[in-house]
Amino acid sequence: MTATALMVPVGRSVRGPSGRQSRALGLLEADLDGKRPGSRNGGSRLFSANGVHPTKQASRGPRTRAFAARNKIAAPRRPPLTLRPLSLRSAVQVRSARRLVIATKAAMGAVDPAKDLTMTTDHDDTEFEPPHSSSPTDHVLSELQLYGYRPFQGEPDPRPLPGGDAVARAVADILDALVSTLSDTRLEPDLEGLLWSSVNLFHRAVDRIERELDDNEQAQRKSQREQNGSEVRSVELERFTAEGITLIERRNSMELFRDQAAERFEVHTGSPWRPRSGSVVNHRTLTSAMIDSRDFLAAKRRADTEVMLPSGPKIAFTGGLDFNDHRLIWDRLDKVHAKHPDMVLLHGGSPKGAELIAAKWATNRKVPQVALKPDWTKHAKAAPFKRNDAMLEVLPIGVMVFPGTSIQGNLADKAKKLGMPVCKFGDSGA
Repeated sequence: MTATALMVPVGRSVRGPSGRQSRALGLLEADLDGKRPGSRNGGSRLFSANGVHPTKQASRGPRTRAFAARNKIAAPRRPPLTLRPLSLRSAVQVRSARRLVIATKAAMGAVDPAKDLTMTTDHDDTEFEPPHSSSPTDHVLSELQLYGYRPFQGEPDPRPLPGGDAVARAVADILDALVSTLSDTRLEPDLEGLLWSSVNLFHRAVDRIERELDDNEQAQRKSQREQNGSEVRSVELERFTAEGITLIERRNSMELFRDQAAERFEVHTGSPWRPRSGSVVNHRTLTSAMIDSRDFLAAKRRADTEVMLPSGPKIAFTGGLDFNDHRLIWDRLDKVHAKHPDMVLLHGGSPKGAELIAAKWATNRKVPQVALKPDWTKHAKAAPFKRNDAMLEVLPIGVMVFPGTSIQGNLADKAKKLGMPVCKFGDSGA
């Protein structure tokens, strides 16, 4: 038998020169001792009509049967579909179509990454599970685990306020930590400014809540005008009223934070804390009882008026920037305070001198004080004299005058013309 083997599809009958049918194993015809394999370069000559290479059919001559014919044992059968060979053209077309589908899906995924495109594979992965988006219930539960319950904007907050002892301890820890950290270091010159800013932080929070409270008051007034007897409008007004009460309680708590911080500031620095702008007032703590909206607004205006214009006899005080006899000033003010325990001190709010000493006395004695500073921007050089007029418009029961300039003399003269008692101390008086 020669080196050339016949390889034809299994189950195919091959008819030789002798006319007999014979079978051979294999799928393709290949020349074992040839130079070019027929599987790649001879694609067009893979199969001939009778299953033999056409150029070698004539040179071989009659073939001998290498195997016994199976037609004597059983009738010829066609192989199953999985064993049938495909032509090269069909195989290439199938592979090209499959690659085109995969490339198309990959391109669509690159253009729109948000779109979930599942690539087909030869084997189904039963353990693979595509990613799922979070449900609304899962989002709510996660928020509660991370942050706890929080009311929505515009809803009254039922959570309790911090107690006074807890506030005092927290503020003391904050300021004491700054002092212990920066003392005896190169940053100690910045300590007083940082302590002042810490107190001012709570003061600004009070101002912010005050603005929210003003907005709530306007919303209540608008809701009152729009009342038409419907349940919707009534519930809306009740909600605004509850929000106003909550804002008042928040404001009072922030004022407590500020006052506690101001006390710690005075302990560490030795001087009282004062804001650079605005007033420092304390409002009475209100209960959270349900009240009528009109009564609420009236009580708010009345409380604000009482705080900004404290009740009690007014005592006007004036003195020069260069007068620093603090013993004399404190002694005279103590005598007036003993006679009028509920007095309110009026002064010019000077940054140094007699009026600064009087302001520190009022802070130490817990006496309400009103600083009437001159408006230099509006009145220019006449600002101190305009301030004297505003001080006398409050109608104080007496005027205390300490040595100074013509500004102090102007206040004394105008007070005498109005019939007010004027007491002069120091070099110019008793």
